[in-house]
Amino acid sequence: MRALVVEDDAGIAGGLQASLKQAGYAVDVCGTLASAWSALSVEPFDVVLLDLGLPDGDGLDLLARVRRQPPPEAGRARWPRPDLPVLIMTARDGVSDRITGLDEGADDYIVKPFDANELLARLRAMLRRAHGRSNPVIQHGDLVVDPAAHTVLRAGQPVVLGGKEFALLLTLLQASPQVLSKSRLESALYGFGEALESNAIEVHIHHLRRKLGESLIKTVRGVGYFVPPAP
Repeated sequence: MRALVVEDDAGIAGGLQASLKQAGYAVDVCGTLASAWSALSVEPFDVVLLDLGLPDGDGLDLLARVRRQPPPEAGRARWPRPDLPVLIMTARDGVSDRITGLDEGADDYIVKPFDANELLARLRAMLRRAHGRSNPVIQHGDLVVDPAAHTVLRAGQPVVLGGKEFALLLTLLQASPQVLSKSRLESALYGFGEALESNAIEVHIHHLRRKLGESLIKTVRGVGYFVPPAP
């Protein structure tokens, strides 16, 4: 999961980045509307955490711009998606402010200061809705993945995964049975400036197959990887 934090306060942005990374997100931070739009236009983010009072304008303008984007054409990617999950985080605590933010297209609204654990829970709920799920855990055959607890069970037995392995598994399961390219998986797991070895995805896939079985993740040569529907 890749998150974009749009926040001009360096202290708040740094704290959010640390909390999100600890929770398994790849995180990028932008301090202006212009830089945020540039990032959204080139990378497939999964969620945006959006402040409203930014140096070059109101965050609601960015939200409106996202929502006005046309849907991608069949077989062609376009960023940002108009249905990109957006959570507003702001000091504007009036009821009318919250109503406006939600009516303008935000998926959720949280008032500063907030508890990091509450924010993470809200993000998990938003992403469940975005993927059409109501159950907080993901079950695929005898595989059970809990995004909140970061636990994996296979046939009732716990399986220990590294942070990137867990993030990759979650990305593939949520997209199943869609085939995801190597570049799409790299974008989901690594933020701007993060060190990335050329064979990183292949290494993570190898580890997941060793721990969870060869049959879980399939390769479409020259295209990418996918998790087939559960039998």
